[in-house]
Amino acid sequence: MRALLIAASFALASANAQSYPMLSNGTDSQSLFWGTYRPNLYFGLRPRLPESLMAGLMWFGTHDYQSFAQARHSCEQSDDLDGYTWVEHDPRVGGVQVLKDGKNNVILTTEWLKFPGGENGGSWAARIKGRPLDPSAISRNALTFYFGMEGLGGLSLENEESEHGLEGVVKLTGTSPDLGDFSIRIEDGPTNKPVTYGAHAEDFKEQFGKTQFLGIPAKSGTVWKAKDILMQNIVETGRAIAGTYGEGNAPDPSFVLKLSNEVYDSSNLYAFQKMFEGEFQFDVYFDSEGVESKPDAKSFTESIELFSKTFTNRFTETFPLAPDFPETYLLFSKAITSNLMGGIGYFYGTSIVDRSFTHEWDDEESFMAEEDREAKKAPELVAAKALLTATPSRSFFPRGFYWDEGFHLLIVGAWDNDLSLEIVKSWVDLIDDDGWVGREQILGEEARSKVPQEFQTQFPTYANPPTLTMALTAFIDRLRAQSDPLEAQLGFGDGQQLPFATPSSSTPASSNHLLTNPDAAREYLRSIYPALKRHFAWFRRTQKGQIRQWGRHPRSRTEAYRWRGRTEDHVLTSGLDDYPRAKPPHVGELHVDLISWVGFFSRTMRSIAEFMGEREDEMEYIAIEKGVLENIEDLHWNEEEKMYCDVSVDEDEESYHVCHKGYISLFPFLLGLLPPSSPHLGHILELVHSPDHLWSPYGIRSLSASHPLFGQGENYWRGPIWVQMNYLALSVLHKTYAAEPGPYQELAKTIYTELRMNIIKNVQKEYARTGYVWEQYDALTGEGKRSHPFTGWTSLVTLIIAEKY
Repeated sequence: MRALLIAASFALASANAQSYPMLSNGTDSQSLFWGTYRPNLYFGLRPRLPESLMAGLMWFGTHDYQSFAQARHSCEQSDDLDGYTWVEHDPRVGGVQVLKDGKNNVILTTEWLKFPGGENGGSWAARIKGRPLDPSAISRNALTFYFGMEGLGGLSLENEESEHGLEGVVKLTGTSPDLGDFSIRIEDGPTNKPVTYGAHAEDFKEQFGKTQFLGIPAKSGTVWKAKDILMQNIVETGRAIAGTYGEGNAPDPSFVLKLSNEVYDSSNLYAFQKMFEGEFQFDVYFDSEGVESKPDAKSFTESIELFSKTFTNRFTETFPLAPDFPETYLLFSKAITSNLMGGIGYFYGTSIVDRSFTHEWDDEESFMAEEDREAKKAPELVAAKALLTATPSRSFFPRGFYWDEGFHLLIVGAWDNDLSLEIVKSWVDLIDDDGWVGREQILGEEARSKVPQEFQTQFPTYANPPTLTMALTAFIDRLRAQSDPLEAQLGFGDGQQLPFATPSSSTPASSNHLLTNPDAAREYLRSIYPALKRHFAWFRRTQKGQIRQWGRHPRSRTEAYRWRGRTEDHVLTSGLDDYPRAKPPHVGELHVDLISWVGFFSRTMRSIAEFMGEREDEMEYIAIEKGVLENIEDLHWNEEEKMYCDVSVDEDEESYHVCHKGYISLFPFLLGLLPPSSPHLGHILELVHSPDHLWSPYGIRSLSASHPLFGQGENYWRGPIWVQMNYLALSVLHKTYAAEPGPYQELAKTIYTELRMNIIKNVQKEYARTGYVWEQYDALTGEGKRSHPFTGWTSLVTLIIAEKY
């Protein structure tokens, strides 16, 4: 009953949108205060505060001494886990994650729930439990849970210290200006089995079943290095213990590889280590002052069960599974969506910016050799900033990417409208006075530690596809779909569900406050509009292409664009890094994907201006879009090749088309800039559907299979299949070309039906085979390739299954 009261208190608070108002700075709300906002860790927690308490989990096997060298903490592809994913995750409530570690013969499950109340962000509880993957084999593991305080505040161990470890429940108390007073409890499960046998076991019997511990001062800004600090302590402790036994006579690793059981003065990093044999469980409770309910093991178990039931009900309502899909597809869809939600992180720190090229975007130096360009760089460390963002890959890309974020927010927004807009606002807050926002947000030393040095610097003349506008377009579409006043009041227009008031209901009103309150929606859009307007102007100004030279005579004399920041072989700023472009590069080239993005951006700005009643701005965006559409035809259509092409300048200073069949040539189609009656649409659909070019049983290829560069070089965007690009194709087919009358409607329907199944089945098949979804898929075999898990835009498969575009 107590668990139900706790869960009910959360449900009632969630149902009242006013319980969690968006603060004036747009950066915080009670239900999103704490989170798994350290997605680069297998399990890491922190609040949305620049400096505060951080928590994390580390583990290694003690069946031998070698496993210690590959202790698990941050998500690393080199760890070779058999799979790890949040199988259920709601950022406002909690989540359940499953990690399969074959090398250490353990399946770990991390369960986490928030309990709102008080004035300092509420309380939470976590459960870490494990069982052997192979019950017939040895499974010994050491698990360490730690807390580190950054900034003002302190932590204190309440237990009586012992050189053999802590007996019973571990208790910490703490305080900080933002968290107030709080306490922490760590409690063992009822059936845990400590390691009690092995070499020299008799010498260590006094530590059996006890918690090993360490309290140590960590310098400001270094709590993120907790693993290094703790591992060093374990190494030093282990050497001292093993040294007393002589070479070749070491005790069992379970008795040696342990924390030193010391607390130093001014400690702000506390770690607690437990050694287990076989199945185990322990709970961690963070109790914030002012929260009435304090969960225990029984109520936590019941609350997790209730959460899982409620989550599944809401998920099936939000992302319905068609009858022709088996149950395995629901589990798959839940997992990839949950891991995207669990990949949302809060980052704070300095970044590196080079402003030396700010006003040189038309200079030939743009194409200088890499070594010469490096010599001219003038990078500087700029003031710390904060960002709430969904990350593409917890292992390989645990940071913010402008190019990826808009795709992420299509999924997040379908689940939690207001959370997606909080993330948009967080990005918009980074737009500077000139209108620039860095395309890759590498904030702080921890984030930089995962990025090669040559990619750490950001340049204020480099753009990226403006996908954030997708999230705003989706928001406006949801607003417009709520045409029935009653539906708008209740909040279930466009698939939105009734407020979260019972275990079987779904979407919390706190997730849809901005969707069900038109005045709040307008206020939100007005708060971000000035920065977006600056950004739009910056985008057009800095990426402007040259028209008047080289005999070009399009209808519009302003709308032509060129990506800055390209080299001989790469246009990283386009997002399609090594896709073939003009060779050699030329300042006169124009890029068809970029002008298409400007057209899409213009449409979004027009929609926002229209919604807010900014008639003058609306007319300006309409004029820009008209010029874009005209120049896509006048500058980029090649009648001989029957495709859209980049433009460059040859040795005779003549303008010519650079045509490479693939994603770039599809952009006017992918972004829905062509009317269904366009005479070019048939040629595009035929190219998409041709097995000799882009069509495969696994999705649309990035480059034609008949192209001489197909599969060559880095082979990053030279053939492999990318889910977000296929999503764009499916979306525009479903909403426009297969839905609206036109000469190619039937072909569009055929392509949509076949492509949808090809994408869904291949991504699910590879997930079942490997335990992961992947960054890209092989153009010939469909095998997952590159970084994993890539539950960023690859998670769009959830929307494809549910046909929510």
